[in-house]
Amino acid sequence: MALAPSRAVRLARTLRNLRESAWPGVELTQAQLAGTLSAESRVASATLSSWESLTNPKTPSTSRLSAYARFFATRRSLDKTPHLIPLKDLTPDELERYHELEGELLGLLHAETPAPRNTFSFDEGPVTIICPEVPEADRSKLANPSNPNFNRFQLFGDLDAALEIWGHVRVANPDVTVNLRLAREVVADDLSGHVILLGGIGWNRITRRIQSTISSMPITQVEVPELETGEIFRVKDADGERSFFPEWDSPDAEDRELTEDVAHIARLRNPFQSSRTLTICNGIHSRGVLGAVRCLTDVRVREANERYVAHRFPGGRFALLVRVPVVSNESLSPDLQNPAARLYEWEVPTDGSQA
Repeated sequence: MALAPSRAVRLARTLRNLRESAWPGVELTQAQLAGTLSAESRVASATLSSWESLTNPKTPSTSRLSAYARFFATRRSLDKTPHLIPLKDLTPDELERYHELEGELLGLLHAETPAPRNTFSFDEGPVTIICPEVPEADRSKLANPSNPNFNRFQLFGDLDAALEIWGHVRVANPDVTVNLRLAREVVADDLSGHVILLGGIGWNRITRRIQSTISSMPITQVEVPELETGEIFRVKDADGERSFFPEWDSPDAEDRELTEDVAHIARLRNPFQSSRTLTICNGIHSRGVLGAVRCLTDVRVREANERYVAHRFPGGRFALLVRVPVVSNESLSPDLQNPAARLYEWEVPTDGSQA
């Protein structure tokens, strides 16, 4: 991406200062750093030099800037020979330093940039929002069609998230057909347009079906015996395997209260119609599903979050795991500009080979 000259120079100066001054007494050459970054994909010394140029700077990708942050987060990167340490092997202090550096570097890309197009704006329809269904044992009597006071919405799981996104998408796309479907109501035609998928594998069979289809994405949702109230997220990539659980105020208490859920937000090609999109808003619990939706609909954070997504994932296809704080039983909208809110990020390879 092209930056304004003043910001491009600021970024170049920051990168040069990191290499020359991050660790006093250490002489790290451009060739050494280029060789280290080449562990993930090749970087020529001349390319690294262009990133540090104060007269005609070139701009590295967001993934390169994240690698810079990981390298300079710990002096252990210099042990034996300069190398990149996997995120999972960083200590808590090193991980905190990594997030600080990454935020600083990416911030130089994001500042003063016009807000991008809304994720939930579509040039044409239809758009189908697929919702989970409340398990039969948990349904109100009003969910029974034989009841004279039957209310169809009593069947909808994650109803807060469903109403939030349905209203938002309809307002953002007044000339586009927007369908709201329970998973069991979905037919083949519903999967051939733009699809917005709400909820997890426990209540939404379409989520389970699509998860198996997009196996290239390193994030999966799985049931585990130690959590009976939802399904956790698991990441398996080159750095190993990690599991992400919710947080509670008193983990062992019977009346424990949820204080933090985990949300999964993804934007991919529709696996059933490659010219259309698939957007996933999921969570371990319903709190996380609502947080995933409000991350990109809440007027207080959506513009900044859209800006972050546009620059962090210029190809437009990505997956995120983010923290959703829960305060007084209310889900707070995640702020993607805050590095501590982002648990895991994945960008679809630009060669088009995945998702």
